[in-house]
Amino acid sequence: MVMHYKKFLNIINFRTFLVIVLIMTGILQFILMFENVRGVTYDIETFELAPDTIRSAKTVEDTVKTEEERAEAERSVEPVYVFNKEAAEHRIELVSSIFEIIQDVRSEIEKSKVTNVLPEGMGVEIQQPSKEAQIQQLRDKLTEITDSQTQLMFTDDHLWSLLSSAKSDLQIASNTVQTLVKEKLNHEIRKEQLNSVKNEIENEVRQNTSIDDSLKNAIIVIARGAIVETEFLDQAKTDELIRQAREAVEPTRILQGQIIVTEGELVDREVYRQLELLGMLDNNASYNPIFGLIILIVIQMSFLFILFDRSKMNLIKKRNAVLVTSIIYSLSIILMELMSIIVDEFDVTVAFLYPTALATMLVRLLCNDKIAGLVTILIATSAGVIFQEGYAAVLQMDIALYIIFGGFASIFFMRSIEKRSDLLKACAIVAIINLGFIAFYLLMIQTEYGLMELLFYGIAGVVSGLLSGALTMGLLPFFESAFGLLSTMRLIELSNPNHPLLKKLLTETPGTYHHSIMVANLAEAACEAIGADGLLARVGCYYHDIGKTKRPAFFIENQMSGINPHDSLQPERSAEIIIAHTTDGAELLSKHKMPQEIIDIALQHHGTSTLKYFVHKAKEAGKEVDESLYSYPGPKPQTKEAAVISIADSVEAAVRSMKSPNSDKIRNLVHSIIQSRVQENQFDECDVSIKELKIIEKALCETLNGIFHSRIEYPKED
Repeated sequence: MVMHYKKFLNIINFRTFLVIVLIMTGILQFILMFENVRGVTYDIETFELAPDTIRSAKTVEDTVKTEEERAEAERSVEPVYVFNKEAAEHRIELVSSIFEIIQDVRSEIEKSKVTNVLPEGMGVEIQQPSKEAQIQQLRDKLTEITDSQTQLMFTDDHLWSLLSSAKSDLQIASNTVQTLVKEKLNHEIRKEQLNSVKNEIENEVRQNTSIDDSLKNAIIVIARGAIVETEFLDQAKTDELIRQAREAVEPTRILQGQIIVTEGELVDREVYRQLELLGMLDNNASYNPIFGLIILIVIQMSFLFILFDRSKMNLIKKRNAVLVTSIIYSLSIILMELMSIIVDEFDVTVAFLYPTALATMLVRLLCNDKIAGLVTILIATSAGVIFQEGYAAVLQMDIALYIIFGGFASIFFMRSIEKRSDLLKACAIVAIINLGFIAFYLLMIQTEYGLMELLFYGIAGVVSGLLSGALTMGLLPFFESAFGLLSTMRLIELSNPNHPLLKKLLTETPGTYHHSIMVANLAEAACEAIGADGLLARVGCYYHDIGKTKRPAFFIENQMSGINPHDSLQPERSAEIIIAHTTDGAELLSKHKMPQEIIDIALQHHGTSTLKYFVHKAKEAGKEVDESLYSYPGPKPQTKEAAVISIADSVEAAVRSMKSPNSDKIRNLVHSIIQSRVQENQFDECDVSIKELKIIEKALCETLNGIFHSRIEYPKED
């Protein structure tokens, strides 16, 4: 099965592999979280008894209730009316004009009278226009007014009474009606009040004894016709008040967790409408949350895709990182789902027991900080959905922030882990951060808690931090062995001098052991200077010459007796033995199931360089030289760490053989070795730059100057 998996990986490119893994992870996440967003639905009809106490699964606006309340607010708005003083003044002037016209017509009639003298003894005859002519004359004069005033409809009797009445009676009537009209029009009269006011003024005219009875009917017509609206509706202001009243009404919401109907109660039309609005009926279930979950998962997987696609790690490391991250992410979702099952059984927030830094620590140790940070945010978002309770609208933000704070605390405090106790210290810091966040949470919700509840929350914060570390240490070896990953913790374990291979190196090849320690110091300093993995370089140096334990005496640092076996061997045989220490070391490391990175360093630290000493020796003996027999099989260094170790290995051996080393000699030697490696194209297959080589050179010189510094020459004792 492993062989099929490796063949499959060789067939597809990394992007295809990444897409496949992320799609599978997303599908698994959707299956696990589906129930968290689907909600509960009921098969209920109107006027049935509720089978359970039904609570709202979400917060929604009840648009029907909201509109009813806004309509009620609109109805309660009093219309805005404006008093029109000009209208009142205009009507009073109208009444005055009518009486002026009447007076003018009366005057004209008086002037038009003709006096005839009869025969002696028979007196004088006065001739005047007929009654009909007088009435018509007055009507014609009043036409301009009556045509535009539909209320001023005078009969012939009305007009004749105005013409035939005494001048004093007419004047009294005029003054009286104008006073009455003015009094009425000085008050607000709305359209709906118009008839009432007209009736009032008519009654007042009829009851007024100062007006001649013969004039009252005509005066009533004038008085009623003069009464009009003095208060008019201001539609713009009224509409504005209505708008403000409607906007002041807060939307009516059905709150998440609100009881819609209790068990055994009748489901009336209103309850049924609310359940329908909430999408809690089988025939009306909403699919929106499911689509929302799909979008969330797509966004999460997209971020992971971008991060891994842009990663600068080598192909094998990237593939392993993708698988490890996906598995850890999925396991975290599963753990949260298991915890969510029991959340509703407790009154306290059980989710605070979740190990906030577990996934972050594992990804940080097995991959890197960037991936760990992103995974922390993605898990926190998923936790917000999984642990969502009645008072959270979409996400349980307190749990999401709890995981973010705990996860990032572990990233910041895990930067320098040199032993397992450092991991425990980081867990203690996470526990403190957890307690701080829980304290913030309890204070912000302003709820009174009993001693037992406070004790639970305190224990939950500590347990979360400790579980993060304990589970990390427990799961770490499984991931390391399953994927062949080399974590910081694993490197620290391999650097232990009690490791069987290091004991073997010390006891069988003490010179090589000392050489390896010195190379480790140089390589670590140089790697850290260029941002490479200094710990990997150190541990790789410890084991890079482990192959020399097979034939320790053939290497000069182990020749304590001063006898050199190469003196009695042919140059090509000597070269064969020396060259074999890289492959012998790789075999020995593989036998002890050492990480591939360490094995690669053992194979690559000499690259394809040539043993020039033995080539020169063969030429001096007059032999035909096949340089391939004197060259290491490689491969050339594939990583920055391997490149640095190859330089440090040669530099340490060269400086150790130097007589009276000083800073100038060391600097020239290091520079020449690096230039020689560059000219031999030993760094063509790794991503080390010329700038980084200069930094490496500087770091090596500084470290070597510290090791081989000048010492005070003490005087000899007599």
